[in-house]
Amino acid sequence: MAALSNLHSAAAVAATSLNTNSSSSSLASTQHHPITLRPRYQPDRSPRLAIRTTTAKSASRDAAAAETSRTARLEKDPAALWRRYVDWLYRHRELGLWLDVSRIGFTDEFVEEMRPRFEKAFRHMEELERGAIANPDEGRMVGHYWLRNSKLAPSEGLRKEIDRTLDSLCRFADDVITGKIKPPASPEGRFTQILSVGIGGSALGPQFVAEALAPVNPPLKIRFVDNTDPAGIDHQIAQLGPELASTLVIVISKSGGTPETRNGLLEVQKAFREAGLDFTKQGVAITQEGSLLDKTAKLEGWVARFPMFDWVGGRTSEMSAVGLLPAALQGINIREMLAGAALMDEVNRTTELKNNPAALLALCWYWASGGVGSKDMVVLPYKDSLLLFSRYLQQLVMESLGKEFDLDGKRVNQGLAVYGNKGSTDQHAYIQQLREGVHNFFATFIEVLRDRPAGHDWELEPGVTCGDYLFGMLQGTRAALYANDRESITVTVQEVTPRSVGALIALYERAVGIYASLVNINAYHQPGVEAGKKAAGDVLALQKRVLAVLKEASCKQPIEQLTLNEVAERCHAPDEIEMIYKIVTHMAANERASIAEGDSASPGSLRVCLGECNVDNLYG
Repeated sequence: MAALSNLHSAAAVAATSLNTNSSSSSLASTQHHPITLRPRYQPDRSPRLAIRTTTAKSASRDAAAAETSRTARLEKDPAALWRRYVDWLYRHRELGLWLDVSRIGFTDEFVEEMRPRFEKAFRHMEELERGAIANPDEGRMVGHYWLRNSKLAPSEGLRKEIDRTLDSLCRFADDVITGKIKPPASPEGRFTQILSVGIGGSALGPQFVAEALAPVNPPLKIRFVDNTDPAGIDHQIAQLGPELASTLVIVISKSGGTPETRNGLLEVQKAFREAGLDFTKQGVAITQEGSLLDKTAKLEGWVARFPMFDWVGGRTSEMSAVGLLPAALQGINIREMLAGAALMDEVNRTTELKNNPAALLALCWYWASGGVGSKDMVVLPYKDSLLLFSRYLQQLVMESLGKEFDLDGKRVNQGLAVYGNKGSTDQHAYIQQLREGVHNFFATFIEVLRDRPAGHDWELEPGVTCGDYLFGMLQGTRAALYANDRESITVTVQEVTPRSVGALIALYERAVGIYASLVNINAYHQPGVEAGKKAAGDVLALQKRVLAVLKEASCKQPIEQLTLNEVAERCHAPDEIEMIYKIVTHMAANERASIAEGDSASPGSLRVCLGECNVDNLYG
């Protein structure tokens, strides 16, 4: 109990310090001072403008001096800080959501200078919602906002398609939960588990929502195959055990050809065959109409198929069948999620900066990172159920904003790095560095006011509950970081509900779109991801050539044991010898090749072979 008392004392001191800073109730009017807009805003406080010399030492000194100058301007007077808090606080009463940007040090002059950019961004978002080609590289509309308000869709056909899909998946989920749709071989007589097979946006959103909102005893429990890791897939299937017979498998892939998802599907189908089960009676496809997956599911007679729309990207697909079907099957109120997102979209259409929470986030991101991604975004949700929010935002923000070229074709290497952990776990992880180490970040606190359902709380000691400790840790950490010139944003929700989760998703989707316009990039494509996929394909193509060479050598009498140089030469790939070494090492570790001579720690000494001639089925 003494340890708890000491912890409470520390939290109380931090909270008292915060309350002291918020003691005054007087407000001061904001004076704006317009100045001329430069081609790309880089504030005088940014370390990038301070670098005037070409030497590393002088650049480092200049950057440190500029950062010191910038942070010296952060407001520290308690009365003035309270006025700033009140002046910039955003609240959405119906959603029970607050946004506090007072601990980001942007100035009135900065806000005025950014107004033309925001006016342009607001126009872009309006055009996007009306159906403009917002993804010029792929010639596509961007319509995830229509998913929660189909009336906004630019055509009657799209509106009907959205409504029809939502109604269809709701009926399907009800039929599964009530047992009207049931697995053929399950002793329970109904589906009890979901195995969701997908990767990236097809997994991160559904995982976040499941962690945040699934009831303690959902109608169907969910598991995910979200990688092409054989051990991970085996683990998920093994955990199902005999319940594989009552598992509904949802396969999610827009193109139907995503390698990781295809591999997961093949592994799951193998498990069904080995268990004597008919996969087609338990499989559901969520994919673009006409894709390979769609055609396969239709031909084989899977239980159901739902569409992924061409105009919805993976990282913004949570409000489509991708996220809504798994959520509905877990008993989550998906219409409330959609309602929360629609309410947030509505307020984010205002062109009044202070009343547009997504624009406020974009403003803070631009200020904190100098508009060039100079600082990371650390996301700290102080609620266990929101643990995966930082992981979800990692893809949404980084895949959208991490771009080499802007819309004018200029190389800009934009982006914001995102990482995070839950509070108060972060107290014991990296807060030490955040407060005292390298100053290369700004924080985002996610606060939930409701600790437990009403009537379930109790006091650990007089006047103090378990949730009070969590509250004290959040407020204390926020105050401690700001005292050492570390800036932060705080997003607060009344409680974690389908409506508030929908609002959070919509808030950050819009903030990403607005910020992308501010820095003149396409937020809706991912050429770097495609480049990685192509490179992975090249590695597998090279591996097939290596296998062919080793097979031929192993079928000779006597068996040829080849050096890496000889393998590379016969593959006509002398420049790929390092990759060939890695391929051979990986195959040897999995008993698909043999290192006949030498040591893998000394690649030049190796001689390799397959060990046998009959390898026809090795890559069948």
